[in-house]
Amino acid sequence: MTDFPPATQWPPGWRINPSPPSVPADIVAAFRDMPVAAIGDAMSRNIGAYGLRQYHARLDEVLCGPAITIRVRPGDNMMIHKALMMARPGDVLVIDGGADVTQALVGGLIRTTCVAKKVAGLVLDAAVRDVAEWAEEGMPIFARGHTHRGPSKDGPGEINIPIACAGMAVMPGDLIVGDADGVIAIPAAEAAEVLEKTRAHLRKEAVIRETNRTGTADPERFDAVLRSKGLPV
Repeated sequence: MTDFPPATQWPPGWRINPSPPSVPADIVAAFRDMPVAAIGDAMSRNIGAYGLRQYHARLDEVLCGPAITIRVRPGDNMMIHKALMMARPGDVLVIDGGADVTQALVGGLIRTTCVAKKVAGLVLDAAVRDVAEWAEEGMPIFARGHTHRGPSKDGPGEINIPIACAGMAVMPGDLIVGDADGVIAIPAAEAAEVLEKTRAHLRKEAVIRETNRTGTADPERFDAVLRSKGLPV
């Protein structure tokens, strides 16, 4: 493991921290089968990224793994290359690019590196390019937009610091899950608890789904809400 200087020794705008321990592999594997919408329901329904779209083609492709967080100057990807040098198999690169879409931060060459490093995917509040390559199977990616215009490589930037990515707070090591519905970050220390809450929510949904299918849903479920607002039912 590389020994990085303490934060006080980095100039303003530059910092590299080591990655924290990964979420246990069995928990990561279990979350691959959990729909992001259900995870969000188990986490109060108001958490997760917004404004991003998937650039991989398959709707059933799932992104799941611990976060390496990266903050870059809009339009500059030097620290993304550095983070890829640090990445472990199964990591997810989560990039705060300031929601800028005037220059792409990642393209086909970075995709090749991601595949070789066996990262689990990318989430970036910024633009991509080489869209046809990202559409290929095997490297899920969520981004704000795309453009042909390429990035600079001058810095500054920071790795493994708290970031905000598309309205989603992310800490280094948080478990990131993405599917056709969107992307969510699960605090590493809460992952086991959220997993159980998500499983419980899915069991509850299965019961509701069956009553919807058979036409036996209890009307009181919604009538009580209407009455609480003083409305006739």
